[in-house]
Amino acid sequence: MSNRPLEKNTENTSPTVSVVITCYNYGHYLDGCMQSVLQQTYTDYEILLIDDGSTDDTAEVVQKYNHLENFHYIFQENGGQARAKNRGIESARGEFIAFLDADDLWHQDKLAEQIPLFADPGVGVVYSRAQLMDANGEKMEVGDAGEYLRPRSGRVVEWLLFDNFVWFSSSVVRATCLQQFGGFDESLAMGIDWDLWMRLSLHCDFAYVDRPLLLYRVGHPGQMSKNADGRRACADRILDGFIDAHKERLHPRAVRQAQAYADCNRGYHYIDTDRWRSLRFFARSVCMHPWSLEPYKGLFHWLFRF
Repeated sequence: MSNRPLEKNTENTSPTVSVVITCYNYGHYLDGCMQSVLQQTYTDYEILLIDDGSTDDTAEVVQKYNHLENFHYIFQENGGQARAKNRGIESARGEFIAFLDADDLWHQDKLAEQIPLFADPGVGVVYSRAQLMDANGEKMEVGDAGEYLRPRSGRVVEWLLFDNFVWFSSSVVRATCLQQFGGFDESLAMGIDWDLWMRLSLHCDFAYVDRPLLLYRVGHPGQMSKNADGRRACADRILDGFIDAHKERLHPRAVRQAQAYADCNRGYHYIDTDRWRSLRFFARSVCMHPWSLEPYKGLFHWLFRF
């Protein structure tokens, strides 16, 4: 990939897109990430790199990009991923904000394919499918992600109750939506994107490009999503808090089914560490949604686990 400079903004007008990259000790991956943005066929953008207190070679990697007209490097003391992303939102000048984590990569046509979907003024978030890759950048083949991880368009709030199907580093958000309805919840350690998508989905439509415009890296050291217990706790807090705050705007059947689905997942989570707690979650899932096969499958696994 070539390191071509961004177009100069000679009229001092705001770019259409602000690319917000957040980085914490991902200097090893940062150059590839930056190059994937610089290779975009859509060029009306600025890059804001938020360094969340990295102690590796991130600052050294950044030096090769400091000469670019529309590149802005912002260092902050380590405050967590939500604070870093909010810092990017606060500093952005674009009409749209495209999020990217420093260990991920974009397809060169990503922005070119996504930005036109905002021609519909009701659309607030545009995302895409993703291709998984390992720590070394090798593409990985994965099976069907399941019903609740299929991409959806339109008013997706009741689908988001079940699971987060929006790949974060594929997302582009209308900046006015973030200004009106808030950014990332800095009290959350994980799941900050799912929390944001649910809140935004109450007010705007989602759209997606049905092909993998994101290369998403998995399995490398430091990846927060590997913390299963922390992820489960944050997911429970996010879902329960959202339903409590907005129950009057959600269809009761969707709420019941989503809570049953969450309880079934909780049952599987505790099946090896707290069997009686696991059983209670499976039983509650059956009570909430007795026509679903999933909690019965969970009870079968629970019964014959040992």
